[in-house]
Amino acid sequence: MHLYEVLRRPLITEKNTVLQSQGKYAFEVANESNKQQIKLAVEKAFKVDVIGVNVMTVPGKTRRVGRRQVLTQSHKKAIVTLKPGDTIEFFEGV
Repeated sequence: MHLYEVLRRPLITEKNTVLQSQGKYAFEVANESNKQQIKLAVEKAFKVDVIGVNVMTVPGKTRRVGRRQVLTQSHKKAIVTLKPGDTIEFFEGV
């Protein structure tokens, strides 16, 4: 898997903006990726030093579409902790 295929999109929520003050950033990542691949992808894409990576699988939710109930797709979420002093400018001003 190529490093740029690992990161899908940044997750910008209220909870994640509070984590940014602690130097933690959240991304949706590929389901096949592991912690080492996520760490390398963030370091290469944003030119920062990563201290730790926490990964969790978010299960899909049941949604109603007309009379049917549909299960949305599950995805993998990673919370990346950066070295103190490093920031990702992509998230600034959001």
